[in-house]
Amino acid sequence: MIQLNNVSVQFGNVVALHPTSLAFHQGQFTVLLGASGAGKSTLLRCLNLMCKPHAGSIDVKGLGRLEGRKMLQMHRRQTGMIFQQHQLIGRHSALQNVLMGRLGYHSTLRSLFPLSQQEQTIGLQSLERVGLLHKTQSRIDQLSGGQQQRVGIARALAQRPLLILADEPVASLDPATADKVLVQLHRICKEDGISAVVSLHQVDLAKRYADRIVGLAHGRVVFDAAPDELTQIQEAELYEQKNPNIEQRAPPVLLNAQLIPT
Repeated sequence: MIQLNNVSVQFGNVVALHPTSLAFHQGQFTVLLGASGAGKSTLLRCLNLMCKPHAGSIDVKGLGRLEGRKMLQMHRRQTGMIFQQHQLIGRHSALQNVLMGRLGYHSTLRSLFPLSQQEQTIGLQSLERVGLLHKTQSRIDQLSGGQQQRVGIARALAQRPLLILADEPVASLDPATADKVLVQLHRICKEDGISAVVSLHQVDLAKRYADRIVGLAHGRVVFDAAPDELTQIQEAELYEQKNPNIEQRAPPVLLNAQLIPT
């Protein structure tokens, strides 16, 4: 569905993402897994050019190479985004926030006027799917963190997306709430055949929900396989944690659960 071709990102002299080639497939629930600073968010945000690559290209099925304002608008219209800190308007109702997901279908001038009844219905249906229809008129700042994140999911659903990107969507939630949010996100994506790319740092959640795990360390992909093949990368990360003073080396590359020294 979407292909990265030798994409790299650099901030000044710091390489946030080394040249990376990956394909994300239709209907697949992919988790980007790694510690803070591993490059997960950078890679994820490259998929809708919220982070512009320093080099390389991105191809989207049905659109071709992702470049130019018009093509980027079309891609973002069909790509829902869920953020760690929700990015909702506190003084607005849950429904008003969800309907923000429909603005990409309208010109700037048209967006200044109330949306149609049909689009209001899409917003209500989206809230119903995340179990928040009873909170339609509640202000966002009156909702819990878990409820706010579910509104964020509903806003992405209102776009009728082909792809959902979720950047650490449960990092600010307690474990029980995080699990409930991911249950709903995973279920909806599977029911609708939506591709999802979700960045996480919790290994247990990644193994529970992912069809595929892409592990990152130091801006490099070090693992790309099914969740049940994750054992060796966990051991590698544990070794680094226990030896914080060892000389930093390029991380090992794990392909199909086989350790290949760099």
